[in-house]
Amino acid sequence: MDETLDSYDVVVIGAGSTGENVAGRVAGHGMSVAIVESHLVGGDCSYYACTPSKAMLRPPHVLAEARAVAGAREAATGTLSVDAVLERRDKFASHWKDDGQLPWLRDHGIDLVRGRGRLSGVREVTVETDAGVRVLDARRAVAICTGSDPLVPDIPGLRAAQPWTNREAISAPRVPESLAVIGGGAVGVELASAWKSLGADVTMLVREERPLAKMETFAGDAVLGALRELGIWVVTETTVVEVDRKADGTVDVTLGDGAVVHAQEVLVATGREPRTRDLGLEVVGLAPGEWIDVDDHLRVRAVAEGWLYAAGDVTHRALLTHMGKYQARICGDVIAAGDEGAASCPAAIADSIAVTRVVFTDPEVASVGLSEAAARERKVNVKVVDFDIGQIAGARLHSDDYHGQARLVVDDDRHVIVGATFVGRGVSELLHSATIAIVGEVTLERLRHAVPAFPTISEIWLRLLETLGY
Repeated sequence: MDETLDSYDVVVIGAGSTGENVAGRVAGHGMSVAIVESHLVGGDCSYYACTPSKAMLRPPHVLAEARAVAGAREAATGTLSVDAVLERRDKFASHWKDDGQLPWLRDHGIDLVRGRGRLSGVREVTVETDAGVRVLDARRAVAICTGSDPLVPDIPGLRAAQPWTNREAISAPRVPESLAVIGGGAVGVELASAWKSLGADVTMLVREERPLAKMETFAGDAVLGALRELGIWVVTETTVVEVDRKADGTVDVTLGDGAVVHAQEVLVATGREPRTRDLGLEVVGLAPGEWIDVDDHLRVRAVAEGWLYAAGDVTHRALLTHMGKYQARICGDVIAAGDEGAASCPAAIADSIAVTRVVFTDPEVASVGLSEAAARERKVNVKVVDFDIGQIAGARLHSDDYHGQARLVVDDDRHVIVGATFVGRGVSELLHSATIAIVGEVTLERLRHAVPAFPTISEIWLRLLETLGY
């Protein structure tokens, strides 16, 4: 292969949303930057996760909301158009083409290098492209933003069965007759809901007592009830011991108690693993296939010279698109500041104290910061307040039979909120106010002067504070 050498201030490996934001940030500081991508510019969020999955979920949610309001429910008598839902999903996934992403890179002066990039030396990335080998010299820094892959557990027969991951589940061209979902996290409950709403017979296999086991108990219980009401068969406290793809193409999933679930397809939604197996990490003394440890300025701790950075999922700090973008902005500013100015740059704190999460089921689950259990583990002097969102006028106007719950986790020594969870329709729009309160460490005494408008669901804040005595 022919080999060419190019020099840039910064080289970014991975053109997902995190890598794009690092590249855009340093380019905005006037630096030259190349971004390396072997698949689609825009990353998993644009094509196989956040955006297309929410496009699939929105139509059934709109229909359910219409049926929850007298006057509208009489008009909402039809069924979903499966073809239209999938066509809308495909549109939001840009039909799995990244043409629409490229003008943004050009407008920001970012060079795209398509191919597999690997570290090959200090401040050096070698890229295998269709046209040959390109060696990219980074005068200032290299940033690894390669993200994560779906984790396929070591269950006998599972890999041979060629299971769906979120990629196949979100890009499938037609509705499966039946689907077995292994895992009860956000990906599992969202995709189970989406495909059930489109007509699939769905079974969920959950290891814990309830889905969303890392969130507040009441959130998991609410989603469990909603999934079962939707007609999904949810098996909790179970394990999968074997998977077998039969000659007719269907799948048998054997559980620990000997029961067998028969389905057309099986979806694995059991977590993520770092996309670091083929990055040349051994060149800098790191182990391929492992998460990359970084400091709060996103510098890779193991590389003393301070030229190697990582941001996004690959750091294992907070595996969420918006948190990856947050890290990217900090990473880009630190790189641009250089050794002398980096100390004055803000450090990443939100990805440890105020991680925001939304699960787009019906009802939605939105949380930020610590759960009650997590706060107690950190030895916080915890005070917890709960309130029924259905008692709020705005909620009753939203749906005739609104069900929901809000919880604040308070540090009773400092009189500040350290965690918040909301369950109910439309509660994701409540989340940013809680995030601001936590990051800003706004005292409860001060929060009482933040007056919510009537009649909105945001009045839940008034009720929560009143319950706390403010």
